[in-house]
Amino acid sequence: MTSPQTRPPADSHAAQPARAAEGDAGRGASAGSRPAGAHAGGPGGTGEPGLPETGLGATGPRADIAISPDRRPADDLVIAGLVPMSTVDWPDHLTATVFLQGCPWNCFYCHNQDLIPARTPGQVAWEEVRALLRRRRGLLDGVVLTGGEALRQDALADAAREVIDMGFQVGLHTAGPYPRRLRDIIEAGLVDWVGLDIKALPEHYGQVVGRANAAARAWESLEVLVEAAGRGGPDFEVRTTVVPGDVTADDAVEVARRVHAAGARVYALQQARAEGTSGEFDVVAPGWDGACERMAERIEALGWDRFTYRPA
Repeated sequence: MTSPQTRPPADSHAAQPARAAEGDAGRGASAGSRPAGAHAGGPGGTGEPGLPETGLGATGPRADIAISPDRRPADDLVIAGLVPMSTVDWPDHLTATVFLQGCPWNCFYCHNQDLIPARTPGQVAWEEVRALLRRRRGLLDGVVLTGGEALRQDALADAAREVIDMGFQVGLHTAGPYPRRLRDIIEAGLVDWVGLDIKALPEHYGQVVGRANAAARAWESLEVLVEAAGRGGPDFEVRTTVVPGDVTADDAVEVARRVHAAGARVYALQQARAEGTSGEFDVVAPGWDGACERMAERIEALGWDRFTYRPA
């Protein structure tokens, strides 16, 4: 799952987030696996569920790609929760935030643990999102699709298209497990901003996400975003979440250096939070806040267009 920083409200769980109160949706993204019945892969053998090798197949004014038989309607989205109004999920934007069920990774610090299982039924119908957006025209800037891992769901492209057609921008939170899907949704013109979690140095990724071969996918997703930005693609923020006494903290400054060297220019350092997690790790330690502040100073000194430090 992507960074635990975007979440349903603290008093909600995957079984009850549909009626989330307006307010703080959280600070990050999430990642996902497939719901029951999803395809194992699109034509051409991408190995990533539901997307053809040639693209998303979106239609409309912002894309001209043939429709793929693996596309699914927006009503098929498995939605765990909806925050009707958030100021924290897309910098400088007022958004509705949609939490999608399922994640292929199992980050030990994830505070959306209930959103990891792929087979958990959805709690919110896409029609509720449509109805909200009809009421919020002129009030909201856009919709953030998060998780879980939003890119794992085959219906994401149609949902993004609907959001755009209703006059809103689309933000996406991802941990980067599906770089081809990310490239496809960008090339189809279906996303305006991306928040990408880079969790650790490649050699330590498995310790954080609990899965093999995750590092190559996440760092490739960073390359996809940098290359797209060079062609006028979506703005994006990279963020790293740190936990005391863990490789996430040990790696953070070097991760930031490599992210900067790769061409990213917007970055955030985030402290992990305890709510919604497994509770099997400490989010506080003697001197931790000071250590994070010094870490943030070193990272900021790398020279970003925008740097943000998000304490717990």
